[in-house]
Amino acid sequence: MVKALLLENVHSLGRETLEKAGVEVTTRSGALDEDELIAALEGIDLLGIRSKTQVTARVLDSAPSLSAVGAFCIGTNQIDLAHAAAGGVAVFNAPFSNTRSVVELAIAEIIALTRRLTEKDKALHGGIWDKSATGAHEVRGRTLGIVGYGNIGTQLSVVAEALGLRVVFYDTAEKLALGNATRMSSLEALLDVADIVTLHVDGRPGNAGMFGAAQFDRMKPGAIFLNLSRGFLVDYARLRERILDGAVAGAAVDVFPEEPKSAGDPFHSELRDLPNVILTPHVGGSTEEAQQDIGLFVSAKLRDYLAVGATGLSVNVPALILDRPRDGASRIAHLHRNVPGVLAGVNQALSSGGVNVESQVLGTAGDLGYVVTDLSGPLPGSAVEALEAMEPTIRVRVLDQPVQPQN
Repeated sequence: MVKALLLENVHSLGRETLEKAGVEVTTRSGALDEDELIAALEGIDLLGIRSKTQVTARVLDSAPSLSAVGAFCIGTNQIDLAHAAAGGVAVFNAPFSNTRSVVELAIAEIIALTRRLTEKDKALHGGIWDKSATGAHEVRGRTLGIVGYGNIGTQLSVVAEALGLRVVFYDTAEKLALGNATRMSSLEALLDVADIVTLHVDGRPGNAGMFGAAQFDRMKPGAIFLNLSRGFLVDYARLRERILDGAVAGAAVDVFPEEPKSAGDPFHSELRDLPNVILTPHVGGSTEEAQQDIGLFVSAKLRDYLAVGATGLSVNVPALILDRPRDGASRIAHLHRNVPGVLAGVNQALSSGGVNVESQVLGTAGDLGYVVTDLSGPLPGSAVEALEAMEPTIRVRVLDQPVQPQN
């Protein structure tokens, strides 16, 4: 029986998808620390997490049965991707499923901050009638600066233009500007013109601390700041100073360097109790629609990886899109270091075992190679042993797991 462990309140459709495929699923509501996770992974083939659980090299080394990790979110910086690949553990995420949810939250917060609705709301709850236009503006005609023009940044660009915002963006990679958006040559150039600055970059280590004192000081006086991407990107102590001295007119923050592991745990931040600041508990992608889509998408990737070896959209191993093998055929998947002669060695090992190759697909990405071979009959154990003995081999999987792919 294939076993899966799903943590951090992964949507029930994730569990149901795996159970329908014949997987035994255990769920837990919160995140686990390193020692807890190591203990929980004994005998587990599939792990599903969200953003809080850290899958470190030590965790991976202590889980020899683990075949794949599903990040039921966009980010994967909580997983040691290189170490996972080196150990033959494929990693999948959901790069598109919650894009719209994040964009809608950003738009809502941009409007709320620009109109200073947070302060109006607080005053009325305190029994104070403050009917004044002072400091409140329309978003139409203002300039939105998007830092990171990926899946979220591009969709935000389109929606923002529909509201009448002028859009400028900066990305370190070459990106096609959508609509009337303007690409800026540098982050500094963006900060010089943006009335609203919003971060939508990934969690690679090189981005840590990318927005600090110099960037806040460069922003236009009275600009608004949003971070719905990663908490460790931003110097929040400096943001607090700039809000208190009025240089930054408002901020919305959804992510923090340290976040509570479970709902109900205490939350501490230097950004609490500041004027015109919206704090949300990492819920940018947490709509029922997004979580449902993520649950289906990632669990299907995990299921199909075990069932047929498919690695489409994997973030750490070569991507192969595969159908199920012909009835009666055998399939073997070989993940290896990408060095010359591996494919010849694989075929030599198979032919020495007296089996006939029906089809073969090879994919490479950087230092890794992944070859999936369909055979006309049963695979002899001697051929498997020969493949495992090859020096470049990382992991060999004979795909006879009791997991059913989607028809």
